[in-house]
Amino acid sequence: MRDPPAQPLPRLTTLAKLLAADYWIVLDDVQFTRRDYQHRARLAGIGAPLQRQWLSIPTHLPGGRWTAIRNAQIVDPMRSRRRTMQMLRQYFGSSPHWPALDQALAPVLDLFTTTDKTADVTEASTHILLDLLGWKGQVLRSSQLAARPGRTQRLADLAAVTGARSYLCGTGGMTYLETSLFTSCGITITPFRTPTTGGWDSGRAFSALRALMILGPTALADALRAVAANQDESRTVA
Repeated sequence: MRDPPAQPLPRLTTLAKLLAADYWIVLDDVQFTRRDYQHRARLAGIGAPLQRQWLSIPTHLPGGRWTAIRNAQIVDPMRSRRRTMQMLRQYFGSSPHWPALDQALAPVLDLFTTTDKTADVTEASTHILLDLLGWKGQVLRSSQLAARPGRTQRLADLAAVTGARSYLCGTGGMTYLETSLFTSCGITITPFRTPTTGGWDSGRAFSALRALMILGPTALADALRAVAANQDESRTVA
């Protein structure tokens, strides 16, 4: 199980963890954080990896800094839609895999005209990548599930709701999680490590779109599943 907030067009490392899990619990009721990946993605060119640019969804916080992610609002949705499409075509339109992505993006772009919520667009953008890679898991939202307060306790309770046997945790989370709160629920914390060479050297910095447009959905899905298979054998999830 994994439970990060939704990210627009997530990074390769995030996508790898989601593809390895059976459940993705979207943290939609935690505090929105500006200048984070909750409303922006960093793009890198296909043939020019040093060509880099942030693709951001300008976001208004109606409740100030304490606004929950699910309540954050898009500023000027139509302008954000145009800019999103223009930048994605600029960076990836030359790829032979662009037509498949272009078609998959259509419902995400339509959301800019039907919702003012940043989270709706970011979650949908992750969905389409998972769909292209053949993910068969289930998506839940933390706002709809019961969990006790406390950073680790909350994550442990959310994992327990799904009946998970394992919680996939990145290297950053391993530094603060109280493992005993998971083990008391019968859940193993499985460190999720991705390679650091090849196309993975920038996997934590850039959107997975670059790898998708270079390799194509089938080859990228195979590569990500190979990474998942190399994790600790206890990574089995419910």
